[in-house]
Amino acid sequence: MHRRLLVPLIALVLALTTVPHPAAADTGFPSVGRNWGAPGPYATAVDVGAITTLYYPRDIAQSPRRHPVIIWGNGTFAFPVVYRELLLHWAGHGFIVAAANTPQSNLGISMLAGIDLLANRDADPGSIFHNRVDLSRIGASGHSQGGAAAIVVGDDSRVDTVLPIQPGPLANVNAVDGPMFALAGQYDSIVWPTLVKAFYNDADHIPAIYGEVRGADHFTVVGDPGPFAAPTTAWFRFQLMGDEEARGEFFGAGCRICSDTRTWSDVRRNPLALQVPGATP
Repeated sequence: MHRRLLVPLIALVLALTTVPHPAAADTGFPSVGRNWGAPGPYATAVDVGAITTLYYPRDIAQSPRRHPVIIWGNGTFAFPVVYRELLLHWAGHGFIVAAANTPQSNLGISMLAGIDLLANRDADPGSIFHNRVDLSRIGASGHSQGGAAAIVVGDDSRVDTVLPIQPGPLANVNAVDGPMFALAGQYDSIVWPTLVKAFYNDADHIPAIYGEVRGADHFTVVGDPGPFAAPTTAWFRFQLMGDEEARGEFFGAGCRICSDTRTWSDVRRNPLALQVPGATP
C-alpha cells in the first residue's frame, strides 16, 4: 500500500523537474527530424546466436558513441525473423536490438539474457561491441506474448522503459518502474484493445500512454510493421536517446499523437504522463 502511494508522488516530482535523458545533440546521435518511419541513418547487420539474435548498426565498431539497447520478446510460436523489418528499423536508428530467440517468451528470462550477452560483448576487447553498448539506457518491447514479457521485465532495474505491443494478459504492470507506451490494434480479435487498456489503467504509478492503432489487427506489426514503425521509434529515441524532436509526439499540450486521428483510433495519457513537460517552443 505504501509503495502505491509513494511511487506516484516520486514520479510526479521527477516528471516536473527532470528530463529523462540528454537531448540528441548532447548524445551525438544524428537527427532524423520527425522522420521516425523512414529508414534511419545507420546501415544494419544481424548476428544470429543460440539464445539471442542481435540487430545493430553495421559499423558499430567505428562508432564514436555507445548505443542504447532494446530487448525484444516474440509472440507465441514466433521467432525474431517474423519481426525482422521492425527490429532492423530500430537498428537503423542507432539501437542495438537483442531479440530473444524463444517462441515462449512470457517469463522474460531470455529477454534479460540479451542484456547479459551485450554486457559481456561490451567488456570483450575482441568484440565489435567493445565499449559501444550503453547499458544505462535499455528499453523492452515485444508483441503479444512478448508484449506481456516486456511488461514482466519492466521490474528489472536495468530496464528504463517498456513498449508492449498488443500484450497478452500474463503480466503485472504494477512492478514496472519506468514509463510505458502500450499499443493496441483497433481490430485486434486476439488481444482485444480492452485488455491493453486494462494494463494502462493499472499503471497509475508511472507515466503511461495508451495508443490504439487505427485499422490494425493482431498481425499488422508482422513483416512490414507499417503504422507501428514510426511511433515506436519516436518513443525509444526520446526515452533512450533524449531526442527532443520526439518529445512532442507524446508529451505536452501539443502532443502530436493525440491529434493524429488518421493513425490512432484512441490515445490516452494518464495523470503522470500529462505532467511530463512538452517540447520547448
